[in-house]
Amino acid sequence: MIGYIRGILEEADEQSVIIDNHGIGYRIFVPSSAFSGALPIGKEVKIYTYLSVKEDAMQLYGFLTRDDLRMFRMLLGVNGIGPKAGLGILSALTADELRFAVLADDAASIAKAPGIGKKTAQKLILELKDKLNLEDAFEQKLANQAAGDISAADTGSQVQEAVQALTALGYPGTDALRAVKKVEGAESMTVEEILKAALKKMI
Repeated sequence: MIGYIRGILEEADEQSVIIDNHGIGYRIFVPSSAFSGALPIGKEVKIYTYLSVKEDAMQLYGFLTRDDLRMFRMLLGVNGIGPKAGLGILSALTADELRFAVLADDAASIAKAPGIGKKTAQKLILELKDKLNLEDAFEQKLANQAAGDISAADTGSQVQEAVQALTALGYPGTDALRAVKKVEGAESMTVEEILKAALKKMI
């Protein structure tokens, strides 16, 4: 129903954030690890959301990336895992760590999440293992690292536009991120210049 919310971050604590979108404040429950001082109050943010509807409540759960939201949805597909438990797991483990824990039968790591015992962790592994594979897990980890590197470098919007343009041309997201990252001085270049330089890196 609500794919994401973009707005000004008004408040944040270890459990939730409040995003002001056109005068409406949306309270969104988030993984404690995701917003530990990483996002400054008063800045615009984009949160990918999942709306949980129950008889007595409607609650939004939010994540910084589509990948985190995708893993959250997978967790909700496990019998006995609700939104709060899923959020707890993604507070204790990143999406990448969770994928590798499932593939490695590492129930102990998953059981470190609040409210998750070893039996629940083993059940989670059993139900999710067939939905994951090692090659995809490594590809996604590379994509997440590349995206994080670009974000950490505080590059301009033209860099992001160049990545999006390459993706639109049919190049895999991971390859597009790597190519743009290799372009020296991209911050001071136009989107067209970045594209030309990045395409040469991809040949």
